Amino acid sequence: MQERITNLETRKIKIIKEILRLNNLEAIEKLENILFEEMKKKIGKEPLPMIVEELNALIDLAESNSLNNRIFDAQEILQDIDKWK
Repeated sequence: MQERITNLETRKIKIIKEILRLNNLEAIEKLENILFEEMKKKIGKEPLPMIVEELNALIDLAESNSLNNRIFDAQEILQDIDKWK
């Protein structure tokens, strides 16, 4: 069992390293969508429980994205979604 957990942790670290190397916004968005869908399957409509540090990190990231103009207008997102069809 411990070996399986270690292997899972190793695989997760490898995936994260590969994601950090990505420079393709479209690929990152696809990965985000896959992760979001998997999270929805796991928890239904309930929010994910998180510790205070995780919440603070999420807030820090959102603030950084906002300060660095890495945000999208809802209308832009809807227009992009229309292109997917």
